[in-house]
Amino acid sequence: MGVSNELQKNFMEVVPALKPKEAIDEANRCLYCYDAPCIKACPTSIDIPSFIQKIATGNLHGSARTIMDSNPVGASCARVCPTEELCEGACVLNHASKPIMIGLLQRHATDWAINNKAALFKKGEDNGKRVAIIGAGPAGLSAARELARLGYQVTIFEAKEKAGGLNTYGIVSFRLPQEISLWEVEQIEALGVEIRTNTRIGVDVQPEELLTDYDSVLLAAGMGNVPNLHIAGEDLSGVLDAISLVEETKTKPLTDEMLGKKVVVIGAGNTAIDAATCSKRMGAGNVQILYRRTEHEMSCYQFEYEFAKQDGVEFRWLVAPTRIIGENGQVTGLELIRMELGEPDEKGRKRPAQVPGSEFVIDVDFVVKAIGQTRHQAMIESFGITHKNGVVTVEDDTYRTSHSKVFAAGDVIFGGGKTDAMVVDAANHGKRAAHAIHRALSDQKQPV
Repeated sequence: MGVSNELQKNFMEVVPALKPKEAIDEANRCLYCYDAPCIKACPTSIDIPSFIQKIATGNLHGSARTIMDSNPVGASCARVCPTEELCEGACVLNHASKPIMIGLLQRHATDWAINNKAALFKKGEDNGKRVAIIGAGPAGLSAARELARLGYQVTIFEAKEKAGGLNTYGIVSFRLPQEISLWEVEQIEALGVEIRTNTRIGVDVQPEELLTDYDSVLLAAGMGNVPNLHIAGEDLSGVLDAISLVEETKTKPLTDEMLGKKVVVIGAGNTAIDAATCSKRMGAGNVQILYRRTEHEMSCYQFEYEFAKQDGVEFRWLVAPTRIIGENGQVTGLELIRMELGEPDEKGRKRPAQVPGSEFVIDVDFVVKAIGQTRHQAMIESFGITHKNGVVTVEDDTYRTSHSKVFAAGDVIFGGGKTDAMVVDAANHGKRAAHAIHRALSDQKQPV
């Protein structure tokens, strides 16, 4: 019992909230720029000077409303956005002193709304039209919120038990507690949006039904599972999927299974960092991230990298797994081969190549796969829409697919040489797709 309680503490939020006076003092540092570069740097274009000024004057309801009006998952983004690359990175005070703590101020206002059960928005007058949304992640929820305010009857179809997508299941609790994401879900349900959880497209409901029963369909299903490494030994006990590992820490009682054990994580994206820091906080004695390139090519945010190092995660560069070794069905080791970097690939990152004869073995108890995620290609094809390797093709600015009734947003349209979309990008996609659907349905000729 003591171990469990100790682990529970390890999964509490690591970044403390601002105290009321700290928030007011910080808000009063803001210059409230007229042509604010921080707004331009925010993918959802939150009026940052306005929400900060409202904090300074004690209007926390108005501040939260300003934030959530632009970003329907603004409470989550206050915690997970790489603010130093976005709004805070653009702050004019960057060179004079230090940037305004925009992320923490955004959290201060949205925390107030959560703690005070504030109702921020109202449903629009019913326009008699129906929209189906596939996926209750940041893109789907943002689209649903906008469409509900525009008067649409919105139904979201979600495969998991709870809505919220990545924010609910895929980001570690010590950065984003589940209750924050679920509050955002409640805000959207309060506008009359119906969310059908445990509902899979092609199993519980067919694409043809949605195309027949709804005026438009928005595909916002996000990403799938971590793919296989395609090396020997992947079927051994102790080989884990990073997405599932993080999800279990948010949905099941924490165990001491990793206490004192040696864990390796394959990959160096944000999910790999989350899996590594989760492992450390579950008591693993040694955690290493193994990456076939160097730190210059890894795709995780800089603040995630720094956080992992502070948590005691070790990084080993220019190595790739070739074989997982086990005894009695359990992982005992990992064979690695050294890599060297060659010419850049189509993404501009140098291609790694194996160094012949450089294999070596390390002792490990758990191998965690974090090499990206698969795409929902079968579902995409069930709607008969055009895609490139699972990345849905959409018309610029309309989010419309090759099927006139089907639109797409979020990770399903994000790819082709870029890294995965940030949560705030997905929210922006969802908002813009909702307004594109509204324009398309409003432009339809009414019967004479």
